[in-house]
Amino acid sequence: MPHPNGTRAADLGPVTWRRPARGTADGQNVEFAVLDDGQVAVRNARDPEGPVLVYTPAEISAFVDGAKKGEFDDMVDPFRD
Repeated sequence: MPHPNGTRAADLGPVTWRRPARGTADGQNVEFAVLDDGQVAVRNARDPEGPVLVYTPAEISAFVDGAKKGEFDDMVDPFRD
């Protein structure tokens, strides 16, 4: 059964959360987990028990493809290291 957006991370059961290798040490990251049904949950690392957004594999694929192509580069703070 698909998990709706807003499901609390704690209610997803045992999943393995991953964060980007270039994430920050102070927890200003998002974390990703592949769920049993193939969907991908995304949570705020600063609120690990809080709500998640849930995406289909196709949605994650489209996002990753766009990120690789630089489609979101304008969202990055130009003063960040």
